[in-house]
Amino acid sequence: MIPKKEILGVGIHTLHMDEAVDTAADFLLKSDKCRVIATANPEMIMMAQDDPSLAHALREADLVVPDGVGAVWALNRQYGLQQTRVAGFDLTQNILALSAKKGYRVFFFGGAPGVAMTAKENAEAKYPGLAVCGVRDGFFAESEEEDIVRMINDAKADFVLVALGVPKQENWITRHKDKLNASLIIGVGGTLDVMAGVVQRAPKWMQEAKLEWLFRLLCQPKRFLRMLALPRFVLAVLCAKK
Repeated sequence: MIPKKEILGVGIHTLHMDEAVDTAADFLLKSDKCRVIATANPEMIMMAQDDPSLAHALREADLVVPDGVGAVWALNRQYGLQQTRVAGFDLTQNILALSAKKGYRVFFFGGAPGVAMTAKENAEAKYPGLAVCGVRDGFFAESEEEDIVRMINDAKADFVLVALGVPKQENWITRHKDKLNASLIIGVGGTLDVMAGVVQRAPKWMQEAKLEWLFRLLCQPKRFLRMLALPRFVLAVLCAKK
């Protein structure tokens, strides 16, 4: 049983990257149901305070990893842990590498038209042997959702990446996970954009300096209002500590 701690009512599993990859590998070996991995960062945790459907999706997930330095800080502060970050992008890359090695079939769902296909081409070049069995962009009407589920099942996907943004991707996964034949599904936010080269990830030194949030803000100033969730998160955690 993986330990789990609550931050502002959101349960987060306290494991490190290698343990998260091992857990994902275990999920992929099982085929009795579709298991869900969620990546919890401060913005998502704050959204869950006011969004019951997102809070429900996080409770229902089989694994919730601490993605974001704020989530790691909160876990370490409140529980005296030595938690490290399990970044959703890096976790996804590790699972793709595993899929290439083990022969698991992967489906990319989300992003603007063309993004998933470019991400597929880049991933197959980066991970020789990777089988991306299908792609679908993230623009669809509610009436098309069942068709997307059929498309994923017809492709015989084992692992599904859903890049619709928070909370749309979590809600979509919660609605449809029981209809999918895949073994593992994960909400990956902007991961396909980075894999396709549409969005640049922060340099390694900024990641290590815990400044990836600043890089995203500098590259996308329109994220400013969303970034206000960070100081709100810190204040909420500090108040909860008392």
